[in-house]
Amino acid sequence: MLRSLHTKLVMIMVLLILSLMLVVGAFLINSVTAFYLEDFYSQMSDVFKDPLLWHDLETQTEGEENDAGQLEQVLRSCAGELGVDDRNRKLYILDENGEVLVSPDGEDVPLEYTENLTFALTTGMETGETGDESNLALDYMDVAIPIHRGDNGYVIYILDNKATADNLTNQMFILIVEALVFGLVISILLSFLLSKTMVTPIQRLTEGAMRLAERDFSHKIEVLSQDEIGVLTDTFNDMAGQLQDTLGQVESERNKLDTLFLHMNDGVVAFSRDGAVIHSNPAAAQMLLRRIGAETTYSQLFGEVADLDKVLAAPDHLEGEMKVRDSFLQLLLAPFDRGQLNGGVLVVIHDVTQQRKNEEMRREFVANVSHELRTPLTNIHSYAETLTENAGDIPPEMEKKFLGVILNESERMTHIVQDLLTLSRFDSNRDELKLSCFSFGNAVQDLYNAVYMEAQRHSHTLVLDMEPGLPDIVADRERIIQVMMNIVSNSIKYTPDGGHITIAAGRRGDRVWLVVDDDGIGIPQEDRPRIFERFYRVDKARSRQSGGTGLGLSIAKEIVDRHQGKLSLLNKEGPGLAVKLELKIEGPNHEGKS
Repeated sequence: MLRSLHTKLVMIMVLLILSLMLVVGAFLINSVTAFYLEDFYSQMSDVFKDPLLWHDLETQTEGEENDAGQLEQVLRSCAGELGVDDRNRKLYILDENGEVLVSPDGEDVPLEYTENLTFALTTGMETGETGDESNLALDYMDVAIPIHRGDNGYVIYILDNKATADNLTNQMFILIVEALVFGLVISILLSFLLSKTMVTPIQRLTEGAMRLAERDFSHKIEVLSQDEIGVLTDTFNDMAGQLQDTLGQVESERNKLDTLFLHMNDGVVAFSRDGAVIHSNPAAAQMLLRRIGAETTYSQLFGEVADLDKVLAAPDHLEGEMKVRDSFLQLLLAPFDRGQLNGGVLVVIHDVTQQRKNEEMRREFVANVSHELRTPLTNIHSYAETLTENAGDIPPEMEKKFLGVILNESERMTHIVQDLLTLSRFDSNRDELKLSCFSFGNAVQDLYNAVYMEAQRHSHTLVLDMEPGLPDIVADRERIIQVMMNIVSNSIKYTPDGGHITIAAGRRGDRVWLVVDDDGIGIPQEDRPRIFERFYRVDKARSRQSGGTGLGLSIAKEIVDRHQGKLSLLNKEGPGLAVKLELKIEGPNHEGKS
């Protein structure tokens, strides 16, 4: 309760009024007492400085027997000026020995010899000085005046008990108490009103701040005044609006980052300074092939790559690499919020497995191209050198044979270069398909007719099994014939003489298909995933002997992929190989039912 601002303001106002009234009351009471004290001595001084009064007091008449009585009569004549009433202010006359000669009627109380009276009886009788020392703390006022009347010395002593001043002081004290009570009541009422005026806007600001803490920005505080509190309220409303906009922007950015972290291909793991996981995305768990939870630590995941303290002390970032099963992961380890308690380490994980494979494939490709070109070049150089060194000595038949070898090797190089140029155009998307509508059945029939004689030379049995009424398709006829010819030519080449080759064609849904099935040497199961790679051969010696470059199936696969078709090896029982070609009837970029 006492912690309330409302209560504090009321208590301050009450204490302020109470302190003010006490100070004013004390000041007034002291001022009244001092006034009466000053007035008493001023009155005494004014009366006794009259020369006529002193003449009457000091002159002794002839035959006078009682000087004290004469003095009393003189003083009684000016009792009104002296204020002597024998009740509050009394008159005494003492002889020089201090014996009381005159006192108020009926008083039998012995006289107390005060400091002023003692001074007048001792020092004053000799010097004539009056005992009129004042003291605000005493409960009486007195004055002792020594005089000499004839040969005798007397002391006129006037004593005031301050009853009048005390009565007035008491009345004033009661008045001050009444004013204090009235002032306290008014001050309490006014302080309640004032505190209500001041506290109510502050309470509204407090409620508004609590709403902001609960992220409720819909409520605006009403501005009821144009004073400092009103300005503060208006500023608070503006601040709430800006805070709402800022939090909205922060929330939007956080949502963007959360979405980015959630769906990005690279893995991200954030750690605190003590190595605990702060955040991780699903990609990181997939790459590391383990669950990443709150109990996972930096040392468990990346402790072997780089020490945590080393990463925290790194000026920029560290790079590392680790292998998880068959995957190669590239790591970027960087500290964030360096020097702060909430700092830590951020690890970005990038899967470079495909890059490594591509680099390996590029190295193999360069090596294969070099090897494929070096072999015919070596043969051409050897035979040409032999012809040059033995010009005129070589029989015409031998010379013709050598020239035939050179011509064959040149044609082989030409085929390799043409195939490489075709693949290059495919890679750079510079070889556009020449789409047209043609009969798929006629194309298969033309293929059969074109390879029939070649199959007869190898004593193969070539069978055509084609569904009737095959539709027209949209494709690059020349390229599709090239693919078909490559498949059938491989079957003829790699099937021992006297084998069986079946060319089947048909339709399924919105696609047409072609299957070439032979009973040749086939392809081992372990080599099948790489059969469409460039320069890949199952039996390199036999492939070169048959004139192959290892690029035919790669080119065929590129052509089929550009047609959005499918070229695959079928599983079959028994020896040989079955290759299946599928093409869309409506051509590439056409969405249909599969």
